[in-house]
Amino acid sequence: MDLSNLAVIIAAAACSPNPDERKAAEQSLDQIKHTPQHLIRVLQIVVDGGCDPAVRQAASIHFKNFIAKHWDPHSGDQSKILPSDKNVVRDQILVYVSQLPPILRVQMGECLKTLIYADYPEQWPHLLDWVKHNLQDQQVYGALFVLRIMSSKYEFKSDEDRAPIYRVVEETFPHLLNIFDKLVQIESPSLEVADHIKLICKIFWSCIYLELPRPLFVPNFFNAWMVLFLNILERPVPLEGQPEDPELRKSWGWWKTKKWVAHILNRLYTRFGDLKLQNPENKAFAQMFQTNYAAKILECHLKLLNVIRIGGYLPDRVINLILQYLSNSIPKNSMYTLLQPHLDVLLFEIIFPLMCFNDDDQVLWDEDPHEYVRKGYDIIEDLYSPRTASMDFVTELVRKRGKDNFPKFIQFIVGIFKRYGEAPLEQKPYRQKDGALLAVGTLCDKLRQTEPYKSELENMLVQHVFPEFSSPAGHLRAKAPFSFGSVMKIISPNAWISLLLLCEVTVTEFLVHHYPVMFLDGCLLWAAWVAGQYANINFSDQTNFSKALHCVISGMRDPELPVRVDSVFALRSFIDACKNLDEIRPVLPQLLDEFFKLMNEVENEDLAFTLETIVYKFGEEISPYALGLCQNLASAFWKCVDTDNGDDEADDTGALAAVGCLRAISTILESISSLPHLYGQIEPYLLPIMRKMLTTDGQDVFEEVLEIVSYITTFSPTISLDMWSLWPLIMEALVDWAIDFFPNILVPLHNYISRGTEHYLTCKQPDYQQSLWSVISSLMANKNIDDSDLEPAPKLLGIVLQTCKGHVDQCMEPYLRITLDRLRGAEKSSFKCLLIEVVANAFYYNAPLTLGILQRLGFATDILTIWLHMLQEKKKNGAHANFKGEHDKKVCILGLTSILSLPAGQLPGEVLPHVFRALLELLVGYKDQLAVIFLEEGITMLAKDFRSYSDDDDEFSEDDYSDEELDSPIDEVDPFILFMDAVTAMQATDSLRFQSLRQTLDPHYEGLANNIAQHTEQRRAEILKEQLEKQASTTVLS
Repeated sequence: MDLSNLAVIIAAAACSPNPDERKAAEQSLDQIKHTPQHLIRVLQIVVDGGCDPAVRQAASIHFKNFIAKHWDPHSGDQSKILPSDKNVVRDQILVYVSQLPPILRVQMGECLKTLIYADYPEQWPHLLDWVKHNLQDQQVYGALFVLRIMSSKYEFKSDEDRAPIYRVVEETFPHLLNIFDKLVQIESPSLEVADHIKLICKIFWSCIYLELPRPLFVPNFFNAWMVLFLNILERPVPLEGQPEDPELRKSWGWWKTKKWVAHILNRLYTRFGDLKLQNPENKAFAQMFQTNYAAKILECHLKLLNVIRIGGYLPDRVINLILQYLSNSIPKNSMYTLLQPHLDVLLFEIIFPLMCFNDDDQVLWDEDPHEYVRKGYDIIEDLYSPRTASMDFVTELVRKRGKDNFPKFIQFIVGIFKRYGEAPLEQKPYRQKDGALLAVGTLCDKLRQTEPYKSELENMLVQHVFPEFSSPAGHLRAKAPFSFGSVMKIISPNAWISLLLLCEVTVTEFLVHHYPVMFLDGCLLWAAWVAGQYANINFSDQTNFSKALHCVISGMRDPELPVRVDSVFALRSFIDACKNLDEIRPVLPQLLDEFFKLMNEVENEDLAFTLETIVYKFGEEISPYALGLCQNLASAFWKCVDTDNGDDEADDTGALAAVGCLRAISTILESISSLPHLYGQIEPYLLPIMRKMLTTDGQDVFEEVLEIVSYITTFSPTISLDMWSLWPLIMEALVDWAIDFFPNILVPLHNYISRGTEHYLTCKQPDYQQSLWSVISSLMANKNIDDSDLEPAPKLLGIVLQTCKGHVDQCMEPYLRITLDRLRGAEKSSFKCLLIEVVANAFYYNAPLTLGILQRLGFATDILTIWLHMLQEKKKNGAHANFKGEHDKKVCILGLTSILSLPAGQLPGEVLPHVFRALLELLVGYKDQLAVIFLEEGITMLAKDFRSYSDDDDEFSEDDYSDEELDSPIDEVDPFILFMDAVTAMQATDSLRFQSLRQTLDPHYEGLANNIAQHTEQRRAEILKEQLEKQASTTVLS
């Protein structure tokens, strides 16, 4: 197809307003995309300057997507791109990448990244030569662009994988240094110069991120780089062309260049320039860096910070990086000596103002409260902010150099408090007070430990913090709870009550001011403290606590969005710490109603986590609301998913909130486990989620969806046909991409087989037995899958053999064959144990049939030898190395006992004594392990009772469904009784064989046998007692 026709088809597929025309064009592209030279022709359209820009962009996107899907040699479509086409694409993309406009260069950059990550250096050995040539030619920017991608490939690689980048550094860094030097000397540099320098900095960063390349250990060479970095750091950015818009300004090329230089210098300082962190061979470099450069960098940083002191501009990220450098300098004596003369100006005129509420905060508060909430709870934003870096600097200063600086800083804070208190209302320095409150919260640990501040803390809070709960400035009302929350662990509960009485303020009045205006995480400590101390507070009016709770709930209806959101976060800690839920029960419906109104307005994972806490605390009491809760959460989930799919800049907020919704649903399903009839009512609302998210569309929430499937298949009275329809989706995902989730998949598959056994065995459309075998055989035959990833496979085979005893004879030979094949190459001992347990389960299923199959396969003697050897294998400390779990031992006991029960003549006579002795050791070990488990469970119950009186309730279990806890028919089998019955039967039917076996036992094993015989009689008596008690209980009930 010629280029003009191809361009028309690409344009129609991307831009046609006619759906039929668009679909036809897409089908045409799909038909021709694997034809020879198709990729080359698309690239020619992309680089054709005479072509319509919209068509070029559509072609670039098509080109990028095709490359991403089909180029990588590990993908299944490798052979569909001819090697000759690949060679042409590699050569041409290098020629044109720097000539394209930025909008197309971005797409080509993604393509280059795919090519370089897949092909360099093995399939693209001349790429480095191309880069070196063009660094000295006219295509410098293109060479830098490619080199940046090459270096990023190795940025996080460990030392053994970094050999290619070391060669890149050796052969390109001298050229880079030369280019860098020429760019720095340009008198009136353009923005293009900044882009070149930024690329050089990013290349340097990637090359030094984990290890310092050897050429940089040469002093003169390293010094040449440092001179240029310091030049960029300290020289003023050009005024001409600097954007007025703050968002554009911080992304302007020259400011980005300065940011990358600061980034590099911080990395050199903290990773390679610290003598305490260096291995012996690098100490010389660290010493050289400290001596020659650390102080110069500090001086440059202080000059830059002075710009903001006099009202100039510096991007937030640059301020943050500079303050990180200063914080890392505080512990170093030589650096602190240089810093000390500047500390007063730095601390009181630069650092402290950065801690205060500012114009940007106010604008965001007023104009975009949703963004204010997001930034307030965004960890990444917090890490990059100047305010956080300022708080870290103050904390490090008082921690490492507190003797000189802590009293001075506290006196400064007290001065602000005093000026604020004395000023008339309209002249109060609200923002300075805001920073002072933040400082009090930040320094809570130091305040708690240091006299005389510790003893004066209550008075300070009464005079300077408490009044701000009713401040006309919203940001101070927000900061006051932070300060209280940060220091409340310093003051005893009785002292807090005294404090409130001293202020002539009731607890209710305090809470009324406190809860509706909470904005900062620190305030949650206060909510948790109030709830935790509820039993210790003697309310004069018992309705006060209810009023306090209603205050939190009313905050959820506040007209200010941040107030509503933070009220929910307060509620989470409030309920989580509360021991007496009587005050909450009457308002639970109202609380849930307000909750879902807010969830419809805001996508935040913490909202769902708060609901999860409510459900967890109320347990079965939530059952009247379970259906409505799941309906609302399902709706909220779809809304979050739609938002996440539709907004590339959502920063995963929608995805995190979606996960929160699913977690809350799981908690609800767990809480109603004793009410199985509810699952049938809830299931229809969750089925669409399960069907959609068990495909590739749900990879990000696959684990959470599997947990929902597990709960429904575990606790529903029966597994519905709708739930059975999920089986094929789960199996398809397992084969295609979900091998990492195999342990999670094991639980619902176990439920399908064990709770829907008849349907599993009899249904042919689909054939579940064949489906399971197809997947298990495919996975176990794949030698590229690691043993540890396959551990659920033999467990599944065991589940089938235990559950379907007598009904899957036709499966026995293929099961054993694939197990033995995998055992031959197995390396991990735990995986070998699981494979042996398949054989043990097979013997328990049908010992004569299993033995016959093993003999036909020529493996009967070998497998018994391996099994018995593994049972005898010990660690250095004398403990058994294999079959360590209770379930593992029991399976082995059942399998070996079944072998013991085989008629005489089926096993060689010399094997039986080894089996018998192994059984005795297993049974004693199993008995001892049960005793330890019983003791541990008792201790756990005592600990749980103790925790019920403490403030630190356990969070939700992460291991609700370990495979040790999966129900199995063998749970009802007592291995001691089974063993003794087999021995008794042998004694009765073949006394000569029994006597011969007994004569092989030495005194040690005789003692073990007597021990087991006595314990078995105890077990018989215990089981009989349990049966009689159960019968008596049934009679009373009837």
